[in-house]
Parts: sequence; structure tokens; C-alpha cells
Amino acid sequence: MIDVETARRYYQESDSAHGFEHVLRVWRLAQRLGPPEGADMEILQAAALLHDVGRPEEARTGRSHAEIGAEWVRRILAGHPPEKVEAVARAILQHRFRGGAAPEAVEARVLHDADKLDALGAIGIARAYAIAGAYRQRLWAEVHADYAERPPAEGQNDLASSEHTPVHEYLFKLRKLAGQMYTSAGRRMAEERAAYMAAFFERLAREVAGEI
Repeated sequence: MIDVETARRYYQESDSAHGFEHVLRVWRLAQRLGPPEGADMEILQAAALLHDVGRPEEARTGRSHAEIGAEWVRRILAGHPPEKVEAVARAILQHRFRGGAAPEAVEARVLHDADKLDALGAIGIARAYAIAGAYRQRLWAEVHADYAERPPAEGQNDLASSEHTPVHEYLFKLRKLAGQMYTSAGRRMAEERAAYMAAFFERLAREVAGEI
């Protein structure tokens, strides 16, 4: 439905954490996770290549990039069978962690897992700090362990908040991802990546404290 080089054109304004390198990693993961789940690979690959096209507009307007992306897909893929275009749009609409609908179709579940795997492990740490740098966040902050379970306060869990750091992001989002996978292979990969990420943040806290 769309090839890599055509998709690349839609990411000229993207930030380093959500740019086309991220898209290609998600696309590769989707190709690995999709066949065992019986996914329609034509739909899945198109969704993977276009899942973050709405990011720049989200940065400008505050609207969900998943909603924006689903709208864009209907224009980008115009001329393809409407039912396939809608399947791509639905997968993109349902892939988001913050405020997204639970993925229903198999392609949406695979895209969700592929996208979340790229937020874990070594690459997930790198992306968290790339985002932190873009928002001029501190590198580290002491955060109470029950932070993610507390009733939301104004600005809490908001990437743009001056109080948010990668540690907050880890506690609110990243440490939960391994338990939210929908595919068997995604769960296995997420567990290993999550363990690596947990060890990093544990060591970071000890280094900040001067323990090691």
C-alpha cells in the first residue's frame, strides 16, 4: 500500500525520538511479530510506516497524533480499497499508550506491541532522554515509588511539565509496557527489554546517590 521511501517523505519534521529511524524499527518489529499472529501484512506494514505521521501536528496543536494519523492515512492511501485503508487507520488510532483505545484487530495489536517494544530496552532509554532533552528536563529526580498510582495532579504525567523527567516517564509508562503486550513474541521480547531498563534506572539512582 505504501513503500519505505514514499513513507519517509511524511517524516521530515519529526523529532529524533519519533523520526523515521523509529518508524523503521517499528516496521521491522511488526514484520517479526505479525506472521505468527496471522496479521494481514499489507495492512500492518502500511500502519507501521505511517503510525507517527501525526506527531508534528500534535506538537503544534495538542491533538492526539493517533487521531491525526488516522485522518492522514485516509488521504495518503486514497485509491486503495476502502476497507483496507480503514483497517490501517484503525490500527494507527489504537496504537497509542496515552489515552488510546484498546487495540481490537490483530494488526492493531501487533502495531501496538511493535511500537511499545521500541520504548523499552536500550533504545527506549535513549529515546526517553532524547525527549527529555527536547523538553529541557532534568536528567534525574527522586520520585516516590507510588507516583504512577496516585490520583493525577495538574501537570502530572505531562511530558511538557517542568517537573517531568525520564524517571517520571519510567514510573508512569515505561515500566508498565511489558505487562500490556498482546502478542506472544512481543511479551517475550518486552520482558527482556524491561529487565534491562529497570536495571538501568536502579543503577542511575545509585550513581546519583554516590553509592557506586
